[in-house]
Amino acid sequence: MTPGRPGPDRPRPAIYLLPAVVGGGWGDIEEVLAVGRQLVARGQRVRWYRAAGHPLPRGLPGPWPWPPIDRSGSPGPPGTPAITVTASWGLSAAPEEGGPWAREVREIEAVHGAERTLHVSLEEFARTLTSRAAERERLREGGVPRRAISTGPSFARRARLFHREYARYRGFDRPRVLHLFPTFRPDRAFAREFASAVMTGPIPADPPGRRRSRSPARERRWLWYASPSSAERIAPRVRAGLGSSRPRVRLRVVTPRPWGPAEGIDVLLGPLPGARWRREWDRAELRIVTGSRTLLEALADGRPFLYFNGIRGEGRKVRRHRPEKIARLLAAARDAGVAADLRRDLSDFARGRRVEEVVRRAHRREGSWARFPARWGGARFPEPFRDPVELIARLAQGLAKDPDAAGWVARARAAAPGRTGSRGPDRELRRGPGTS
Repeated sequence: MTPGRPGPDRPRPAIYLLPAVVGGGWGDIEEVLAVGRQLVARGQRVRWYRAAGHPLPRGLPGPWPWPPIDRSGSPGPPGTPAITVTASWGLSAAPEEGGPWAREVREIEAVHGAERTLHVSLEEFARTLTSRAAERERLREGGVPRRAISTGPSFARRARLFHREYARYRGFDRPRVLHLFPTFRPDRAFAREFASAVMTGPIPADPPGRRRSRSPARERRWLWYASPSSAERIAPRVRAGLGSSRPRVRLRVVTPRPWGPAEGIDVLLGPLPGARWRREWDRAELRIVTGSRTLLEALADGRPFLYFNGIRGEGRKVRRHRPEKIARLLAAARDAGVAADLRRDLSDFARGRRVEEVVRRAHRREGSWARFPARWGGARFPEPFRDPVELIARLAQGLAKDPDAAGWVARARAAAPGRTGSRGPDRELRRGPGTS
């Protein structure tokens, strides 16, 4: 047996996928399944276990692109190491919180042994805010002008309350839960405040080696994943911006909720089956994306895109919903030398500003749209934290040799990027799967 590989005396950990909707979109499910697909591409086996008679979580089974998966009526084998992968473990899988996977986690731990079970929690992409920054953002999104947000004693009390409740509901006190925060850049202030948080690069859009999208069809199409309800508010302005396009651009909108009359727009009620979604994606010359998964797909694909994650308020009081993803991307784009006019267009469109003008510039390939960058600057993370799937694969390899789940979580936390005094990954985490 090659040292470091699972063998007869080193059973391969059972890796359970526990997908569930945590926010309002479909990305929470897709993230877990994307990790599963990429683990399979790395030679790992992934499993599905749902307790008998227990209804499926909201959004499942759904038309999702599942990886090849082992379906079993029970966890096991008993006493072997295990890994679970879920979105926001503290909300969806903590045994005492009553989330959609709480029962299965209790049974998995009972069979495999709690001390041998490592839980991977995929936290919200690019949301690495300190408590004070999160409180300011809560007030801003709630309509409080930035200049009116106090920084006095009451603000400090609310920030402390946020810190306490955020840590509690995420389960930061659990020594066997590895909380992964995919993002574009490490944030040292966030790492200082939340010692249990482990920042990584983004979850890649596709397994390594998957083909790039085909060139667009001869008919011009734009595809919009319009998850936010406020997308319907700006749709007429998007259509107006495309009004002068020759040949005409068809605007195809995939939305989770019915729209009212939408002249000149093809509205598709989603989610679409995986093959149908891929065809729509491949045929589009530009995509309007939202959240995290479609944003990362667009970045990987290298073709033009716009980003819209929703807005609130009216007139001069319009404000973005959850703007940290586009803000982090634009900061990385600035560092990578992406042109200022293109960054401004992306930023304004995300705010619901200059919508017609930005759309016209994009479809006419004006300014830097004629040289849309294929690369936006890589995530600044050392191995194995650059790719969270690689980190999970190495932890699985480590558990096969030493099934101490808490020990491996502690190693990953100590080596996490942004941590003061971190010397980087220890020897075992630096090993790639299958190395000796």
